[in-house]
Amino acid sequence: MTSLAATCPTCGRLGTPIAYRDLDGPTDLVCSEGHQWRAAGRAGRAPCASPAAMNRDAQDATTRTAPMDVNKDGRTWRIGTASDVAWLAGRTTQGFSVTTAIPPVFEAYGTFHPPEGVGLDAHERAVVDELVSCTPDQPWWLGFLDTGAHDVVFPHAPRVSLYWDWPYVLVEAGPEQALTWRTGHMRGDGTLPDLFFPADRSWLVSALWDDTWTDIGASAAVLAALARNPLVNARLVGPDEDACPPGLTRD
Repeated sequence: MTSLAATCPTCGRLGTPIAYRDLDGPTDLVCSEGHQWRAAGRAGRAPCASPAAMNRDAQDATTRTAPMDVNKDGRTWRIGTASDVAWLAGRTTQGFSVTTAIPPVFEAYGTFHPPEGVGLDAHERAVVDELVSCTPDQPWWLGFLDTGAHDVVFPHAPRVSLYWDWPYVLVEAGPEQALTWRTGHMRGDGTLPDLFFPADRSWLVSALWDDTWTDIGASAAVLAALARNPLVNARLVGPDEDACPPGLTRD
């Protein structure tokens, strides 16, 4: 992931958009509002709002384009919108590789799940502790997948759509909330969100609906730190490898 100084041709915002490498080679740029355009000198689509973001807005009536605040634990939290996940929406691949859950924009990829004999609480605490130690202090975005059977923390909040139009409640919070807010998820009685990443987007953790493990994209240093912790049970995988860890199966 690299940065290029530029001005968004759609909204005119000055700043440093984030450049992402597409599978077919060209580099796209995305501003803080989620508008996407082709880097100068490259063939491709004309400047426009991200098609994925526009499709989600049209298909999902719960998706908002303006921020919304909710209250919990005596303070206010911001509910995320499509623009907050525009950097990953529509950028995952089809198939069984880790890039089905994680866009192919990171230096390294891996999976993790509780090792035999380690409780879910200890495992999830170890995951978060390692990520905190590798990440400058900043907000984290927490995404709770609305399966209809699992806690999303803020049940009346609007959703954003990701992957196959799956609805997520996305909230700006932090590591403490990632470990305390939720009661049970698809992978058991733990608390971790189904998707979460820091504000600087230096890593992304995502567990897909039917998977019993969790995927991550990050720097090689972050993946190495996770792999050293036996409670995390992280395994490095290549972007084209089958992400299913040995000993586990797909539902």
